[in-house]
Amino acid sequence: MSGNTLVEARGVSIAYGSKRAVDDVSFIIPKGRVVGLLGHNGAGKTTLMKALVGLAPALGDLSVLGLDPGRQRVELLESACYIPDVAILPRWARVDELISLMSGLHPRFSAERARQLLQRTSVGLKDKVRTLSKGMVVQVHLALIASIDARLMILDEPTLGLDVLSRKAFYEMLVDEWCDGERSVLISTHQVEEIEALLSDVLMLNEGKLVLSLSLEDIDRRFVALSHDGAAADRMAAAHPLLRYRVQGGSAALFDGMPPDEVMALGQRVRPSLVDLFVALTRAPEMNRKQEA
Repeated sequence: MSGNTLVEARGVSIAYGSKRAVDDVSFIIPKGRVVGLLGHNGAGKTTLMKALVGLAPALGDLSVLGLDPGRQRVELLESACYIPDVAILPRWARVDELISLMSGLHPRFSAERARQLLQRTSVGLKDKVRTLSKGMVVQVHLALIASIDARLMILDEPTLGLDVLSRKAFYEMLVDEWCDGERSVLISTHQVEEIEALLSDVLMLNEGKLVLSLSLEDIDRRFVALSHDGAAADRMAAAHPLLRYRVQGGSAALFDGMPPDEVMALGQRVRPSLVDLFVALTRAPEMNRKQEA
């Protein structure tokens, strides 16, 4: 693994009994990237994240920060931090007590840094967790984790159940205070539209298999979406796009690669959203919308 690569997976599989939750996936995460891990419920996202921090045994070759997560988990967690989808903070504790607790638990935690980050929020150091809203609790959790001098942050549905303002505040803190061009973040979320602008790369899982591993720049180069009017619908369908869907003022067709010139002439190229691409790659072709206006 090169010095610029923080995570490298080659042929990684994770099974629970006879079921493969993650099936032969390979990818890398370089430094300085914000990577979105997308997939439906049960696609294997949480299982993969657990494997990255040594909480799920994996077959194949998996290296995180140059370490084997299964055998070197304690050493790994000095430089990688993880917020699981069921993350909780003790309701009885005050915020300053949590900072003191982290200072004693983690050798690379900065209490001063945590206090500085919390100044971005409306949370007081003497506040007890049980008095905080869910959004405030998530901000406290991020402030604590982001105060660890780590190289990799793994977030599993970090804003699940929060309102839009709380989600916005969370991601603003993450980008402004932690992403510095050297460290990387892996985020699993269902709010694809909200984080698309933050991402540099995307991993998509479908039933345990990796169906896409690309930078957003390469996605824009590889996938072509054409908006078109109703008169061109049949000819677009005959070109066998990955997905046909509605856009403002008409319809669109999404292709993997550049379609022939005669198909390009039927519409106008538009940028496909990650949501459209996700739908195209993680649902059966017969489920695609087939009725066009």
